[in-house]
Amino acid sequence: MKWIDIPPVWLAAFVVLAWRIGLADPWNLGFGGAWSDLAAGLLIGGGLVLMLLAVTELRKQRTTVIPHRVPAKMVQSGIYRRSRNPIYLGDVLVLAGLILRFDAALALPLIPVFIWVLERRFILPEEDRLRRTFRADFARYTMKTRRWFGTTKD
Repeated sequence: MKWIDIPPVWLAAFVVLAWRIGLADPWNLGFGGAWSDLAAGLLIGGGLVLMLLAVTELRKQRTTVIPHRVPAKMVQSGIYRRSRNPIYLGDVLVLAGLILRFDAALALPLIPVFIWVLERRFILPEEDRLRRTFRADFARYTMKTRRWFGTTKD
């Protein structure tokens, strides 16, 4: 059962739920128009690019991409200079893009729920492992790099 508790499985579950909500929308609410398809494509593409950049950097540094494992190194290079959690940010962008693509306006509340799940199931435990393993390095990293995106002011 442990293989089920990984972010792609959670993302797939939320995507299916969003799709079903879109199909069952009794009020026929939607975003409509070409602008939503363009925005959906940009969000999905941006999310996939973030994930690819993050996985590539983790592989380059020879550390794990699996969330429940202790990393061999604390990666602060590449996309990790801008975000402590680029893969999770990519997951959220993909979900948001697919909600637009499905024209499922009633599924929008799934986005903050998904963020909450990611933080509770993955981000907080990962940060705790990093804090215990890399202590001062992790503390410095958190002071200069935000959890989701962007750097903090020094």
